[in-house]
Amino acid sequence: MNTQPTLPKDGQETGTTGPSHSSDGLKAGLKNRHLSMIAIGGVIGAGLFVGSGSGIAAAGPAILLSYALVGAMVVFVMRMLGEMAAARPSSGSFSAYADRALGRWAGFTIGWLYWFFWVVVLAVEATAGAKILESWIPAVPQWGWALIVMVVLTATNLGSVASYGEFEFWFAGIKVVAISAFVVIGLLAVFGVLPGSDNPGAGFAHLTDSGGFFPMGAGAVLTGVLMVVFSFMGSEIVTLAAGESEDPQRAVTKATNSVIWRIGVFYLGSIFVVLTLLPWNDKSIVDKGSYVAALDSIGIPHAGQIMNVIVLTAVLSCLNSGLYTASRMAFSLGRRGDAPKAFAKTNARGVPTAAILSSVVFGFVAVFFNYKWPDTVFAFLLNSSGAVALFVWLVICVTQLRMRGIILRESPEKLVVRMWLFPYLTWATIAMIVAVLGYMVYDGGSNREQVVLSLLVAALVMAIAVVRQRFGKRVDAEEPARV
Repeated sequence: MNTQPTLPKDGQETGTTGPSHSSDGLKAGLKNRHLSMIAIGGVIGAGLFVGSGSGIAAAGPAILLSYALVGAMVVFVMRMLGEMAAARPSSGSFSAYADRALGRWAGFTIGWLYWFFWVVVLAVEATAGAKILESWIPAVPQWGWALIVMVVLTATNLGSVASYGEFEFWFAGIKVVAISAFVVIGLLAVFGVLPGSDNPGAGFAHLTDSGGFFPMGAGAVLTGVLMVVFSFMGSEIVTLAAGESEDPQRAVTKATNSVIWRIGVFYLGSIFVVLTLLPWNDKSIVDKGSYVAALDSIGIPHAGQIMNVIVLTAVLSCLNSGLYTASRMAFSLGRRGDAPKAFAKTNARGVPTAAILSSVVFGFVAVFFNYKWPDTVFAFLLNSSGAVALFVWLVICVTQLRMRGIILRESPEKLVVRMWLFPYLTWATIAMIVAVLGYMVYDGGSNREQVVLSLLVAALVMAIAVVRQRFGKRVDAEEPARV
């Protein structure tokens, strides 16, 4: 039976009302272990494994500073988002907060842009996973594998939120174990104490022995920032999932407090190991991929296939979370009257079926575009969603500036997570994000195209939002979910 409970005051979705149901019709089926692993694994995307080699080639050892700068930015953004999510857990997360703090146009715009970003990601990851699977079993064509992967994960999400959580628990677990083992084994090889290692164990010498720490100049750090910034997208997923957990406030607080060491170990730690095992200009880093090249230097047999398994796991994890995230954002938009009302309905298992299926349909269409017109239609979709990650982070920062006062005025006891040095660090983070966007435009090429096309799409969505808001009284009267 479909359910559509009445919204709390101001249309906000606020936490849970019992052990099995959330206040917005979704079921609290995610356990604490699910949330913990989603939080840990959420920062480990396929981009870390696949794209890090290009970043190393562009900046040399200084790519560590690029990762550190972006990592700091993500830590600050997550702290701000954690402050709001701990006080008001919501399936719409930052979109719902922007709706409340900045206006309905802001929640509408950033919510739909975020949904658009993830349904395009579905096509990218489905294709990446299909390529790996086709290399193992060529009898099934690539499009067939993409279809199979999408169908399986759609069925998982349609089953229940607990099945999504269980799949993500194991996907994330494999990534975490793999990266942790890589860092430990790599460091042992770096210092020459790994039994049977083929690596000479040069210590930290490779950080400076091939042209110094800045072989491509200090400016290459900014170029590296542009190459690594999008591999961090996904860390905010835990705040959306928290609304369907047993204890949202505890889950968000724990995830926010642990984001520093997660980024430090998984990103900075693993890239540091690669750079100390091999000279940054070793051709194998680009040809084979940074992690495969590092494993080969140690003498790990079948390193390429081992990494393919890990990358496939990361791809499936991203697909699983992308579908979940897109559907929950569509669900939240539906509840606020900014999407078809069918999106806001849940079945007896607390699953927003229409929101999931609509996201999957667009994902399937994007996969078709990727195979049929990869250099035209799909390239446009990809570039027009390319800068959305930065837009989302920017909106989170601006929203937090306003939400702090709202929370203090309405429920100060819920301010259990606080942004450091507020508001100065919030403004500094806004400046960092604007600087990255500005440098993307200055850098030219595909980076400029991504910013320009993403801004055009954002302007179109915002125009629709403003028109809707102008006739808000009429729309609200027709949308009981807004009452």
